[in-house]
Amino acid sequence: MAEPLFRVRGLKVALPDMARKPLFGRAPLIEILKGLDFDLPARSITGIVGESGSGKSTLGRALVRLNEPSAGTVVFEGRDITHLPETQLKPLRRDLQMIFQDPMSSLNPRRTIGAIIAAPLKQNGITDDLAGRAAEALRRVGLPESFAGRYRHELSGGQRQRVGIARALALSPKFVLADEIVSGLDVSTQAQILALLEKLAEEMGLTVAFISHDLSVIRRLCRQVIVMRQGEIVEAGPTDAVFAAPAHAYTRDLIAAIPLPEVDPHWLEAQPSA
Repeated sequence: MAEPLFRVRGLKVALPDMARKPLFGRAPLIEILKGLDFDLPARSITGIVGESGSGKSTLGRALVRLNEPSAGTVVFEGRDITHLPETQLKPLRRDLQMIFQDPMSSLNPRRTIGAIIAAPLKQNGITDDLAGRAAEALRRVGLPESFAGRYRHELSGGQRQRVGIARALALSPKFVLADEIVSGLDVSTQAQILALLEKLAEEMGLTVAFISHDLSVIRRLCRQVIVMRQGEIVEAGPTDAVFAAPAHAYTRDLIAAIPLPEVDPHWLEAQPSA
């Protein structure tokens, strides 16, 4: 197994509980992550799976420092980034990128696709040949260069997600967080996006944390899997081993809940209703 890109120890994250916020004053904190210990292998795709509310998205956002840890350590490439101030964290941002779940809300409707892809380049001080770099990013994800002049509403859902991937990879990051990026797509488009992500991760040597509630997608894409429940890791290991012999009852329940196709042998005999 590859050397870890991330080493996480005792990670806790507490966020405001807006459901219990008083009329005046701050909302009380609720602990979302409850002391997580794990390593994230470099140049590999690791799945983070669990039901809604399990803390998987909070974990992903803590890795890229969009959520501030309340305890524990997050070590990236041997450097503790747990509580780095933004001035010191900014140079690392280009190595820590994110593909969002809903490209319809994460892509600016007032900017062209080319401008959207070029934005992170400009923010990181890259100003030469932005149009050429955007065109190359589009080709990388299987879209024609002409899409650089289009707007998000002119693209299909799968095309918009490809743009999201192109934007995240424009800076050639070391780590990419992919948070439920195929959940809103139809099955055939899901397969295309997963194949694209797998291909790019291999070609670019990326480390990817792939968040999903769908174990069938995790099994298709990921070498390792982390299973979360109620802010804790209940099981982790190589994907094949976890699926072959799940050690925790919760993991077994998740695997048992994977929908399997059932073919009706008499479907051709069905008569149309009057």
